[in-house]
Amino acid sequence: MQFYQKRNFGTIVSDTFTFFKENGKNYFKNYIFINGLLLILMVVIFVFGYRELFSQILGSNTGGQNYYFQAYFEENRFMLALVSVLVFILFLLVTAVSYSYPILYLKRLSETGNKDIKADELLRDLKNNSGRFLKLFLGLVFVVTPLAMLVVGISYVLVFLLIGFFLLILVMPTLMNVVNFLMFDYFHTRKGFFESLSYALRSQFSYPNTNEKSPFWKYWGSTVIMYLIIQVIVSVFTAIPMIFIFVKIYTIQQGSGVQENPLAGPMGILFFVIYGVSLLVSFLMMNFLFVSSGLQYYDSRTDLHRKVGFTEIDTIGTYEG
Repeated sequence: MQFYQKRNFGTIVSDTFTFFKENGKNYFKNYIFINGLLLILMVVIFVFGYRELFSQILGSNTGGQNYYFQAYFEENRFMLALVSVLVFILFLLVTAVSYSYPILYLKRLSETGNKDIKADELLRDLKNNSGRFLKLFLGLVFVVTPLAMLVVGISYVLVFLLIGFFLLILVMPTLMNVVNFLMFDYFHTRKGFFESLSYALRSQFSYPNTNEKSPFWKYWGSTVIMYLIIQVIVSVFTAIPMIFIFVKIYTIQQGSGVQENPLAGPMGILFFVIYGVSLLVSFLMMNFLFVSSGLQYYDSRTDLHRKVGFTEIDTIGTYEG
């Protein structure tokens, strides 16, 4: 697959799946090796740490217990705080790897053409870019997040005027693209944070240094399509435990008057196991969105399109069969 080339809307979507068809085995093998343990730890702590809390939320009042949710919270404040801190730390680590991994994988693949990328190579890339990632993280938290909240907030206010609903549909995928382009440009070049942020914003609406048609709609459209595909797949895993629990609650309410916790017993275990699986699937599926963003970024780098073209022309007639 040639990375630095012009792509239309359909090609961005199809090439995303083509990428995983060609490189998926190596990609996810390394992803699971690097990020798998953190993902499993986060899910296990989340499921077992919050299981009783969710049981109380759904069953304390309908189950006829002698204590209410507020009393349970007061009695287990320290445990819940500890679990929350652990989940938050693991979530940050998982997010850091999940966001940087596809960028560094695509960077190495596009530069070397080697499809047999080793985990130690990617770990070395992660280590070498840890300082830049910290700077990027600070920039995202203190610069991008406040500006994004302001834009989204204005859009929500305008919902009352109807136009805000359409603005949200346009703004949310665009913000996602800006953040992804920022990260791709920041790690693919030696630019500073604000320079990459400027590029990420400008490239959504025009090709740098060209008079070509704006790429906004194909970037926006491909991100929306990929996001919808991901949500449909993840929703399958999320909907199953929800159907189980609602059926259980309905059965309890329609029973002989004997109340019980809807998350007690095998049903509760099944609910949390499937919910944990849905979290894992969600993180795995987000890689499709990141790769799609990467192909959009490579489409925007018209400066490298010309270099690739010249390289191919120079090699004509030099190959010896």
